[in-house]
Amino acid sequence: MAFPAPHRQDVWPTAGEVDRVVPQGRWTFDPEVTRVFDNMLARSIPQYEVMRNTVFACGSEFVRRGSTIVDCGASRGEAIAPFVAALQGDGRFVCLEASEPMAKALRQRFAVGCVEGSVEVHQRDMRDFYPDVQADLTLAVLTLQFIPIEHRQRIMRQIYDHTAPGGALVLVEKVLGSDSDMNNLMVKLYHQLKMQNGYSPEDIDRKALSLEGVLVPVTAKWNVELLRQAGFHRIDCFWRWMNFGGWIAVKSA
Repeated sequence: MAFPAPHRQDVWPTAGEVDRVVPQGRWTFDPEVTRVFDNMLARSIPQYEVMRNTVFACGSEFVRRGSTIVDCGASRGEAIAPFVAALQGDGRFVCLEASEPMAKALRQRFAVGCVEGSVEVHQRDMRDFYPDVQADLTLAVLTLQFIPIEHRQRIMRQIYDHTAPGGALVLVEKVLGSDSDMNNLMVKLYHQLKMQNGYSPEDIDRKALSLEGVLVPVTAKWNVELLRQAGFHRIDCFWRWMNFGGWIAVKSA
């Protein structure tokens, strides 16, 4: 069921604190990061609004009133919010988020839905927990890259097993280039974009160092293979900008 594109200011507010986080040691989604996360994403993800709108447009084809939607690594709820709004809370909206500050922000954002029971926030790590659902739509937007590689295939299989026949997964990831030269080119252009958005070279270097071993991307081909090995066979790329990509995978009816 297709829905009108949401107004950006309704579900992805640009207001809020500006990202001036200076990472100290290993990257964590702590209260400071949580406070500025919307601004951080808007300035760090290329074609951010295009990506968000396209995730919503693809996903809305698989949901209707009463649908079950799972958001894996929901952070502050940017991916699932337009679905909650479009369905006017008529559905089951399940948010998985390991970070305590992010989970708190989710409960605040969807306070009415949490009270009414339409929105569930599970502060759990997907490595040891997955909700008992049959989802019409699952969202994994910039999430899998933070899960250790050795756990990704099993988690992808859990997503597949908990997807209803005819349901879909929308996956968005940062990716590696196909070889080292291509990867270096894409990283160079990506860093140029971040500098255009107000980050200094020092900011970029500090964050990259902090994220080492925390955010671990793989190639686009590897992500597609993860989907195939999990059981999805109808897979296509719906968005790509240099070292970021988005795929939709549909479970056979």
